[in-house]
Formats: sequence, structure tokens, C-alpha cells
Amino acid sequence: MGAAKEEFLREFGEHYGYPNGPNSIDQIRATEFKRLKDVVYLDHAGATLYSDLQMESVFHDLTTNLYGNPHSQNDSSSATLDIVRNARQQVLEYFNASPKDYKCIFTSGATAALKLIGEAFPWSCNSNFMYTMENHNSVLGIREYALGQGAAAIAVDIEEDIHPGITGETISSQISMHQVQRRKVDGLPEGEPTSVVHNLFAFPLECNFSGLRFGLDLVKIVQEDSKRIPGIASVCKNGQWMVLIDAAKGCATMPLDLSKYPADFVTISFYKLFGYPTGLGALIIRNDAAKLLKKTYFSGGTVAAAIADIDFIKRRKDIEELFEDGTVSFLSIVSIRHGFKILNSLTVSAISRHTTSLAVYTRKKLLAMRHGNGSSVCILYGYYNSMELCHEMGPIVSFNLKRPDGSWYGYREVEKLASLSGIQLRTGCFCNPGACAKYLGLSHLDLISNTEAGHVCWDDHDIINGKPIGAVRVSFGYMSTYEDAKKFVDFVASSFMSPQNRIDHGSQLKGLEKCFVDTGYYLKSITIYPIKSCGGFSARSWPLSFNGLKYDRQWILRSLTGEVLTQKKVPEMGFISTIIDLSMGMMFVESARCKERLQIRLESDVYDGAVVDIELYGQSYKVYSYHKETNAWFSEAIGKPCTLLRYSSSNHDFMLKKTNGVVTCRNAENKLNFSNEAQFLLVSEESVSDLNKRLSSGISGALVQVNASRFRPNLMVSGGRPYAEDAWKYIRIGDTYFSSLGGCNRCQMINLTLNAGQVQKSNEPLATLASYRRIKGKILFGILLKYASLDREQQQGESWLHVGQDVHPD
Repeated sequence: MGAAKEEFLREFGEHYGYPNGPNSIDQIRATEFKRLKDVVYLDHAGATLYSDLQMESVFHDLTTNLYGNPHSQNDSSSATLDIVRNARQQVLEYFNASPKDYKCIFTSGATAALKLIGEAFPWSCNSNFMYTMENHNSVLGIREYALGQGAAAIAVDIEEDIHPGITGETISSQISMHQVQRRKVDGLPEGEPTSVVHNLFAFPLECNFSGLRFGLDLVKIVQEDSKRIPGIASVCKNGQWMVLIDAAKGCATMPLDLSKYPADFVTISFYKLFGYPTGLGALIIRNDAAKLLKKTYFSGGTVAAAIADIDFIKRRKDIEELFEDGTVSFLSIVSIRHGFKILNSLTVSAISRHTTSLAVYTRKKLLAMRHGNGSSVCILYGYYNSMELCHEMGPIVSFNLKRPDGSWYGYREVEKLASLSGIQLRTGCFCNPGACAKYLGLSHLDLISNTEAGHVCWDDHDIINGKPIGAVRVSFGYMSTYEDAKKFVDFVASSFMSPQNRIDHGSQLKGLEKCFVDTGYYLKSITIYPIKSCGGFSARSWPLSFNGLKYDRQWILRSLTGEVLTQKKVPEMGFISTIIDLSMGMMFVESARCKERLQIRLESDVYDGAVVDIELYGQSYKVYSYHKETNAWFSEAIGKPCTLLRYSSSNHDFMLKKTNGVVTCRNAENKLNFSNEAQFLLVSEESVSDLNKRLSSGISGALVQVNASRFRPNLMVSGGRPYAEDAWKYIRIGDTYFSSLGGCNRCQMINLTLNAGQVQKSNEPLATLASYRRIKGKILFGILLKYASLDREQQQGESWLHVGQDVHPD
């Protein structure tokens, strides 16, 4: 045992690793989660992991017992119905909820449970839907039902330094209200209420953005004495308040006790608890609250009788039967008892202590990190000040990282590098826009302008106008270990912390020496890739077109659903080889999966139909399609249905898309076929050799060698120093002039190796490149080029490039 772990155990050993449990954490990992191997999984807030023992029990159960539809009357169905009833009881017991007071309604997940509440709640124009800012989108969606019925919707903040539940006049400083939202809805009655008004207050058991756990005394305060909360009395002069708790995240490590905090509605998802099954959740509902819900739709299982040709139905009276439309997912329900068995064997209190120890350790280590100039590396989000960490937090650590100069590392950069290090985490806003805006300091204007600029959830934008628009989140589960946390902390320190003798401002590339004038460069090879993401071919000489090398990336493969296919999603495309014979006017395509070699004429009328428009990279292209025989060949070659499309160069200029004033493609007059960013990609032989030396030195612990083709360059030059091309602004090859558009940002596609008909994936060479070729979130290798002259259309004749031509930088 190392000194670092000994220090950790001195502080957390009483709580870490289930010291009084049936198995230690090391035994659990070694026997129940062998599939993790070298992977550090830190996205338990997104989905926790199922254990081997759990799944073996599920498999044995389903393969040795006969389970029928519980709506039938036969013996197998009756047995299933009994197990479903027992499962309901098990869920209620987990929350210490008496069956006399609560019922368990199975749904397809927490989101479906929340939707059910929104649809059936007795809204009126006098109702109020109040919710904390720290709520998941699935809770915010209830707002649509409330506003649609004329009710008011109000977001509130719970103050950071005070827990709800303090009695007396100090309650005034606990809750602050945002503006009241209303919609004008025609046809709804207005004025004083004629019956009891029902209001709904919603908050999460644990914020899935920050990990904050709300004080549960809030339940009784809202239900019984809401008028003491300033603001509520002003918007709601009368009516009954009901409380909804979204427990999807928090209940995995600390379920609420409904005997003490009798919320009206509680929603859960079982995969958040123990990994399997997915697609199953529950609404735990207080009996009195269930009687108020107004259900419109009826289905199989929810009615006692119905007549098809007249308006007659008799609904079932039991709450579960009334709200569970159709046949419940009974095989999934059968499976949850095996998940609860795992949790009960460890005990929830021990799980809470274990995961909390890992989260507190991680927060402390991140807060202690300093750059060489003394500035903080990490900004944590949550309710704590400096090193005084709040233990009323769930096992979530949410943060962003800063450079020594105070600028931000993008969260996508963190995620990309973490993946290369075998660390699985999550980035963005985690479907929690209120908490995201609150902690990141994003105004309404920021959010709207970001959206208008094209930003959507899960895209690659992470810094806009110098501000992060999301965060990095790591979260721990019952099977997480000290080694997981330690590897993550070490990763942050090694990848983002600049020591005293090396302050990295994120604006320099290592490997680029002081620039001197180089001579002796020549064009080593020319490679054309006719079909995007398929194999290319080399030529001694090749003509140029307005869009780059003639025929380069002029074809694409598209799925039947309209998705453009690339090696990132279909690695088998790399096994398709292409070659063009200019003298014959033919392109020949081969694949080991196809018996016949495909021949495609470069100039012919074999296209299937007229020119059509497609969207790619947010732009419109005009394309030709091919006959079904050609499409069948490619479908066989990649193992999935697809169509071949060819770019139509007539009357098309590639137009740029701008995001918040920043050009996402490189040049407004850069004409492209189906290449991602530029007409040409250039690498140097010496840069590839230098990379291979670094790979041979075992920087990443793996001895790997790559050739230039791994980077899919059009042009390879030789004769100079490694990475000298980084500084080139203009180059001339023969009589043709080019200008540099900057470095090429590399992705994990360069980690794919195609060998003997197999696709192999590793972390190299991207991991090694990331160690010395990283700048502002990008890992650069090679440079992008375009024609330096913008009036090539006016030039006479066809230009060619030839292997061996001199290359003159600048």
C-alpha cells in the first residue's frame, strides 16, 4: 500500500470500503466488476453499474422460472402478479413508506413519472407551480402543463449558507423568488376560486449538477405552513400545497425517509440505483394526493369495463391499476429484487459513507491544486467555501479548470483527454439548465445569445465569449474505489496543472523550435480520397480543381436515415479501397466483403434521378445518387444499408456557418467538396518521425509506431525539421500557391488501426500527441491548406502537382 492511500485511509478509513460489510470494496471490484479492468468509470449520476452477481441472479431467475402477463389468470401470470406486488412493497420499504399512506406506481422511468404528475395534476388558473432552480429538465417540463392551464410558474433559489427548515422569522432569508411566469389561455375561467386550489412545489433530493442535498424539513414547511415563506403568500393567498421530490439521483446513496418527510410525490429510476434494468422507474404517491389526480386516457389494465360504440368506461379503483397504462414491464420488475439485494447487503448508510469519503477526498485535492504562479487550477460548484467542505453533499464533484493566466480550459478538452486516459466522466449542463446558469453566472442574455448562435445541448461548444457554458462532473457509486479517485486527481494534475518552471498559457506548441529559414523541402507523396472516410490511393502526379485535388472526397456514403457515414461510426469503411484511372475515366472500388470489383465512370449518365440537396456540416450540397446495384455493393461492403452520393460542383459555393461571430469553417471563399474543413491537409515526414520516437520512448506505456497514412494527408513533404510547418503562412509547390489555415485538430479517429480485416482501437497516437501538441483544447498535427489565390477560376489551363516538386515555405 502506497503512502498516499495510507494517508487517505487515516482520514476516511472508518467510512471507506465497507469495513463492516460482507465484502470489502477491493473484493467487490475484483469479483463483481471485472469488466472495468483499467477503465475509471465516474458517471454514476448518469447511470450506475450493475454487478456480475446481480446479472447472474437475474439470468438464473428468468431462465428457471416461468413468468406470464400479470393481466392473465393462469398460474404463471398469477405468480408474476405476486412478485410485482412484492416489488411494490420492496420499493416502499426502501423509502420507509407505509403501504397505508403510499402506493408505488411503476413507470418507464423517472421522466415518465414526472410527466404523469404534470398531466394529471388538478391545475387551475389559480394554481402555482413552484420549483427550485436546481431541477432537471424533466421536472421543468411540468411547467408546460401548469402554464397551459393558466397556472403560474415560479422558480426559486434556496440560499446557500442556510438549510431550509429553520423556524421563526429567519425563514425570510432562505427562499428568493424569480419572476412569475404566466400565459394567457383562452377559455379558462378567471377570478376568485370556487373550489380548493392545488399548488405544487418541486425540488430534487440531490442536485445532479452540484451534488447539493436540500434540507428535507422543507417538505413539511411547504405542506403545512407555506405562508411563513415570504413570497409564497404574495402569489398564493390560499390553496393547498403539495410537494414533489425528484429522487432519481439522490436515492442511490441516501434515500429519503417518507415517514419523517411525507412528500406527496417521489420519482425514481432503477438504473440510477443499481444499473439494471433500464427503462423502469416508479412514482411513489401519497394516497390522498393520488385521489386528486385527474387521469384522462384509459388503456388496457386501467379500466374495469368499457363499451366500444358508446361513451362508457368504468375505471379501476386501485391506484396502481388506474395509473399503469397497459402491461407493466413485468420482467424488469421481477429483476429489481436482485438489485435491492445488493444494496441491502451493503446497507445504504454504508454506501453513503463510502461514496461521500471519495467525493470529499476529490474536492479537497482539486481545491488544493495550484499553478506555478499560485493561481487556482479548479473552480468547484456547490455550497462550500474554500476548504470548508459541506458534508451535506451527494457524491458529485462538479467543476471547471483554469489556466495560469485565468482563462478557462474547455470542458470538452477535459473530456477528450480523460477518455484517452481511460476515465469516463460527463460534461455539459447535465440537463439541469437552472443550476448550470446559476453556478456559471450565465444571464438570460447569455443563454439566449448562445442559443441564437447555434449552441445546443451536447454540441462541441464549451467556451463562448470567454465563459464556460457547462462544467465537468465526476460522480461516485457504491463500487467506486480510492484508486478511481486517485487516478482522476492525478490526471487533472498532470494534464492541467502548470508547475513553477513551466507556466503554460495554452498558446504554444511544444516541438516547434525557433523558426529559421528552411531549404530543401520537396513533395514526398500525393494521396487522393475519392470517397469520404474510405481508403485512398497515391499518385505520382495529380491535377488540381477549384475544390482541391481533383475528385478528392467528391463522394460520400449515407445511411437510409440520412446520416453521412464516416469511419468514426463505421470503421469498416477504411477497408474499402479506391483508385482512379484518369486515362480510362474510371474509379475502381474494392472490398474483401464483395466478390466483384466495382467500376464507376467519372463522367456518365448512370445517376439515379435528378440533383438533390442534402445537409452536411450545417451546409447545403447538391448531389447525385446512384442506381440500386451500386448502393447494394456498398451496403454489402460496410455491412449496413447505405447509398452512394456524388457532389455536384455546378453552381455551388461552400458558404460558412458562424457561431457567435466566430467562423467555424476556415475561410469564406474556400470551396470544398466533402472535406471537413479545408481543401488540403499537409503533414511532414519529419513530424511523423518525431512522433514515432516519442511513441517508442514509452511516454504512454505502449510501444506503437504509426505511418503518415494514419492522418489521412493529401500532401506529405520532407526535407526539414519536425513541426516547422506549424509556422508556415504561405507555401509554393511548383507554380501553385497555398496559404495555411492553421493546425489540424485531431480526434480519436487516428487511434483506429485497420489490420487483417479487423478494426483495433487504442489511445495512441492521440494520447502522446496530447502530451505535447495541445493548444486551447485542440490537439494539433499537420496543417490545413487552401489556394492562396482567390481567382483560380480566371487562370487558364489545368494545374498539376508532381511528387518530387520543390516546396517553398513563405
